[in-house]
Amino acid sequence: MTTLGLIRHGVTDWNDEYRTQGHSDIPLNERGRQQAELLSKRIGIEHWDYIYSSDLSRALETAEIIGKIKNIDVRTDPRLREMNCGLIEGTTEQERVNRWGYGWFRLDLGIESNDEIVKRGKQCLTDISCRHPDQNILIVSHGAFLGMTLKRLIPHIDMTESLLNASITILNTGQPRWNCSLYNCTKHL
Repeated sequence: MTTLGLIRHGVTDWNDEYRTQGHSDIPLNERGRQQAELLSKRIGIEHWDYIYSSDLSRALETAEIIGKIKNIDVRTDPRLREMNCGLIEGTTEQERVNRWGYGWFRLDLGIESNDEIVKRGKQCLTDISCRHPDQNILIVSHGAFLGMTLKRLIPHIDMTESLLNASITILNTGQPRWNCSLYNCTKHL
């Protein structure tokens, strides 16, 4: 059985400002680095074999802080990137309403579809799991990407709570379906 520890990156200034990040490469802020340090202390006493990360700096820096304490090199995979949010990247909800009206979410603004995200997410997690059978792998990525992928991988689990920054969710590749033994845990913070 392969175990995946899915981690949402630490907080950024845009998270604090409720700005859509998407593919914009926004770094962790100081609080995000502190969150990653606290998470790394928790991870430091657990057994993990590999760390994969999105290539966006907020996820990569979170992964590298963890990798340093575990002495594990971080491998990047661009498929772990956040959803592409097109023209709404960098905007707040109010700015979107001001620019495109209350129905902005019905417009074609170049936003990656949920189906595209889930296809990319499921394929990436499956590939990583198959590459490392019976091992423990940390994957550092992004809230929307992980949330949408998880809803399709483990629809039998209640996921009404959005993934928090620097949270960890544990999946096991059991048969006949994926199993979630821990969801959105932030006790280390």
